[in-house]
Amino acid sequence: MSSSRRDQLIAAAADLLDEGGPDAVQLRKVGSASGVSHNAPYKHFSSKEDLLAALAARELNAVCDAAERKARAGSPLAKTIMLAYVRWALMYPERFRLVSGRWTKGASEDIAQAAQRWQKLLYVAVEAAQKADELPQGDPERISSLILSVAHGAANLALSGHLSAKGKGKAEPSDLVADLFSYLAHPGG
Repeated sequence: MSSSRRDQLIAAAADLLDEGGPDAVQLRKVGSASGVSHNAPYKHFSSKEDLLAALAARELNAVCDAAERKARAGSPLAKTIMLAYVRWALMYPERFRLVSGRWTKGASEDIAQAAQRWQKLLYVAVEAAQKADELPQGDPERISSLILSVAHGAANLALSGHLSAKGKGKAEPSDLVADLFSYLAHPGG
């Protein structure tokens, strides 16, 4: 499988991030891990933040792609998006923290576009679920924020050891996401 040098560098950065968090991602190490000169990353990324933003954009787009594939297979989109998000967060905790972290206004356009895609995907999914009476009526942006907050918070709690099926909370993050959709679909019942 052939990929561009930029993609190879982002993949190497992802591996370093997974192994040691953001501090482990250094442009010189990324070059070495990619099998290119330690200066090669500087030809593609102006800074570590630029590289991390490209990685975050790639990850967020991958979450969107996975949710869209499942939705095309017939799964309800809003719930599918959140379950894919939680699954990804638990599988790649450092990537989850990177994507959901604070970004400066000068971060790459890629992360801004990926975030807009993510927000639009969730917003449109909530609107569709409202039209199908699967979610209550109301401001789709606020309902999207509520759903994302529960999914994000549940993943964060699980990653920090404060939520598990056999321990605190007596649930996995995906259980709480499913519960939320059930409660929203059948309020009071």
